[in-house]
Amino acid sequence: MTLLVFIAALLGAMAIGVPVAFSLIFCGIVLMSYMDMYNTQIIAQNMLIGADTFTLLAIPFFILAGELMNAGGLSKRIIEFAITCVGHIRGGLGLVAIIAAVIMASISGSAAADTAALAAILIPMMARAGYNLPRSAGLIAAGGVIAPVIPPSMAFIIFGVAANVSISKLFMAGIVPGVLMGVVLIITWMIVARNDKVETLPRAGWSERGQASAKAIWALGMPIIILGGIKMGIVTPTEAAVIAAFYALFVGLFVYRELKLADLPDVLISAARTTAAIMFLVCAALVSAWLITAANIPNEVAGYIEPLIDRPKLLMLAIMVLILIVGTALDLTPTILILTPVLMPIITKAGIDPVYFGVMFIINCCIGLLTPPIGVVLNVVSSVGRVPLGQVIRGVGPFLLAQVLVILLLVLFPQIIIVPAHWFY
Repeated sequence: MTLLVFIAALLGAMAIGVPVAFSLIFCGIVLMSYMDMYNTQIIAQNMLIGADTFTLLAIPFFILAGELMNAGGLSKRIIEFAITCVGHIRGGLGLVAIIAAVIMASISGSAAADTAALAAILIPMMARAGYNLPRSAGLIAAGGVIAPVIPPSMAFIIFGVAANVSISKLFMAGIVPGVLMGVVLIITWMIVARNDKVETLPRAGWSERGQASAKAIWALGMPIIILGGIKMGIVTPTEAAVIAAFYALFVGLFVYRELKLADLPDVLISAARTTAAIMFLVCAALVSAWLITAANIPNEVAGYIEPLIDRPKLLMLAIMVLILIVGTALDLTPTILILTPVLMPIITKAGIDPVYFGVMFIINCCIGLLTPPIGVVLNVVSSVGRVPLGQVIRGVGPFLLAQVLVILLLVLFPQIIIVPAHWFY
């Protein structure tokens, strides 16, 4: 019965338009009242505890690094570099979008920011070259959701804090599946776009490629610094976020010189707004998480799926379907914060590697960014690329299916994540 009260309170508040963070607090109040333990101090204390975590300092700095990257010209240099490498191939601009998405994912970790940068530059180019516009927009959306999987990833930070799992291990475990998502998109694009009659860009000469590489080397150096520092144990993810922000600031101001001092207030305000929204969600979710544990909801849920506890792959498949359904109605961060405290005790009881589960959880949440009616990334592509949302939804279909197949592959063969993760870490 407690589970029904939790679900009804949460969904009921969201259904009447209450923001997710306030819905989580309301859900906590309802649970406290139902369990006859209402106390406003529980709300205040858990919200303060939720914010008072050193690891969460990585979030504002990675957000700031992403804002500085886009404002400072790092995104543009990465796209120009990819164009000189593969732009001359038939369907090359689609390959540029995927390659640039993977590289940018290793810098910012924000699906919305990466997608906006790609859409602003590539959609007009693809339209002029004769590419199918809905399909092109769908590809860019599908490429953008790789960002939270490849480190540095704010989604991994939030999951790691909520589930008490090593963020460094999650970062290392996300590399191979993130690249795999890019490879699958390349294969899918080459299949669906093979008959398109489009203009190809002229092949770049070696000198032109060299110039583009030289310009992009500062942008390409950021993921090496971040991941290399974490891999060698020189820095923690939080310290790496600080380095990334200052690195992006230095490159934007003094190397590419596209970032002006007058631009900094707008960049800082934008980063602060995004940080405030995410942190308030985290604080509000800690109230619900504490009450979920107090109400013994995880054990109640485990009782419903008891037959699957001894069959980890079937259990993972059932959980992935659940997350996929929830992801159609919720954004990435709320999905993580609501489901993690419910699912982690079940995962532990079933003996599933928590790092593997964390990566699978985040990949599935990212797919939710491509599914209507919420589909945050779909809306970003639509607004930035000036493509009607209905066309973007239609165009993303084959790429959405390809990413779902990646999930299925990783459920059947968890070693694809676990083995490289152990090697990297």
